[in-house]
Amino acid sequence: MNLKVQRTEIITVELSERKRYSRQIILPEMGISGQEKLKAAKVLMIGAGGLGCPVLQYLVAAGVGTIGIVDDDTVDVTNLHRQILYSADDVGKGKAETAVQKLTAMNPYVNLKAIAVRLDESNAAEIIAGYDLVIDGSDNFPTRYLANDICLELNKPLVFGSILRFEGQVSVFNYKGGPTYRCLFPEAEEGDNCEVAGVIGILPGIIGTYMANEAIKIICEIGEILSGKLLVLNALGNTNNIFSFSRSSAFPVREKVETLQAVPKPVTNKIEEMFLEDLESKLESGTDDLYLIDVRENYEFEEDFIGGLNIPLPEIPENIGAFPANKTIVFYCTTGKRSRMAATLLAKSGFEGQSFWVKKA
Repeated sequence: MNLKVQRTEIITVELSERKRYSRQIILPEMGISGQEKLKAAKVLMIGAGGLGCPVLQYLVAAGVGTIGIVDDDTVDVTNLHRQILYSADDVGKGKAETAVQKLTAMNPYVNLKAIAVRLDESNAAEIIAGYDLVIDGSDNFPTRYLANDICLELNKPLVFGSILRFEGQVSVFNYKGGPTYRCLFPEAEEGDNCEVAGVIGILPGIIGTYMANEAIKIICEIGEILSGKLLVLNALGNTNNIFSFSRSSAFPVREKVETLQAVPKPVTNKIEEMFLEDLESKLESGTDDLYLIDVRENYEFEEDFIGGLNIPLPEIPENIGAFPANKTIVFYCTTGKRSRMAATLLAKSGFEGQSFWVKKA
């Protein structure tokens, strides 16, 4: 699927705009044609919070022609350490409207629209249909799955990002028939959010700029896109890894699905969740049929040791050959994201044994 921009008129970059964007226009990969693509593009940003702020600032600075901002939230004082588009004077104001005001002052050549509603089943299709590219900076699973399903239905590429504590993730879904969010995360997982677990203030800036970069590459049709790849960055341990994944066989590659209900969930019968209490009970009983692997970084393993081997997630693929087929493989981490990913990698490798993933309670 190519990103097709509907043009009702010839899009030209005026002389004053050329001077503003001159440092990116001189890039051989961009040129004036790339700038024209940016000006013609219509991008929808879901969420004007931690991730939305840097994404919006950089896309507006780059000259993306039309940007819609969906967010029904208001600025809270607890947002200010990471949502640096806002100031103390904005507390209590609507994020979408405030973002439009500030971003318009930043670049008057960009057409910005505040959509101060919560994206839900009643409005998602109508809102998303008016844009070429969707960027998901939401902080909850229902919105992420809804955005994914509507983008799949309407054949729109989706740039995704998430943050928690010191770790962030970036990927691109439904790009040229590539994998979707459900291919990577078939089912929603209960877990902590930033309000409960916290987040270092600069992390959304790091991840948000990656997301903006992917959006610009998609629009300008340059570079290598993070389609079928998940970038995982840990700001505390200074690790940066990319994991590959494929479109699930449960998702036929086609232009459109008839209804949202027609989107099936991939079969994951080789991967099961084990509750922490069950794992602790088995360990206390002295059972020897478990092969426990802690997939966190070394410093996390040393600070909170529960047993087993420490093989950080990036090193799992090269160690699979050493896993005993006659034992039950159990992966462990804090939130469940890395342990589930490790179990998925194991299942896709053709490993015949049973595997579980566990998250810390």
